Amino acid sequence: MVIALLTAAGSGTRMGQDIPKQFIHVEEKPVIIHTMEAFQNHPMVDKIVVVTLPSWIDVLKAYARQFNITKLEWVVPGGETGQESILNGLNALKEAGVSDDDIVMVHDGNRCLVSSEIISNSLAVYKKHGSAVASIPCVEAVFRSNDGGNSSVISIPREQLFRTQTPHTYSLGKLLWAHAKAKEMGIKNTAASCTLMQQLGEVVYFSKGSEENLKITTTDDLMIFKALLHTKKDTWLK
Repeated sequence: MVIALLTAAGSGTRMGQDIPKQFIHVEEKPVIIHTMEAFQNHPMVDKIVVVTLPSWIDVLKAYARQFNITKLEWVVPGGETGQESILNGLNALKEAGVSDDDIVMVHDGNRCLVSSEIISNSLAVYKKHGSAVASIPCVEAVFRSNDGGNSSVISIPREQLFRTQTPHTYSLGKLLWAHAKAKEMGIKNTAASCTLMQQLGEVVYFSKGSEENLKITTTDDLMIFKALLHTKKDTWLK
């Protein structure tokens, strides 16, 4: 079984709006519903669990009914941190009898434009390596600064750098193991499952990402998302 675990428990302080960013309406539809539809429409995804703010659980369930998100199986209250929220979702799956061998795709609820190709490739890389983290190569020149970003004398070869996105695809058992080890080692507030795995000595295997698979964090991101919704790829582009 393949389960999408969507994280939507952030308060959205960087967006500076009156409601959390995942519930802002774009094209008469909440951001989180745009994301849920990507997994709802993918034939290889069986169920969806959303981790969200406790006070918004009933609202989320109502939106899911309104937009016919039939794969939504669980809605779980988030924790104090992103790491805690993911663990809450994982524990809910374990309590519901989901097998340790079942596949969990941890995905940011505010990455609305995750494509069918990204989801499929993540599952293909997982099948080959036992894990998959969506990523894209870094195309900019990158410098490291030791004075808060005022200056630098150290550049990092960009061909060595990759920017990770979500989904992060692992077995339920592997994710539960990682969170148990994090508790033992005192690792806290590591919202990215790939970073947690790396800190535990695990190899991170990359799957396909995309610049369009942006994370909506600021109002600028929101405007880019709106623009992309109305943009189609020219037929002559490969």
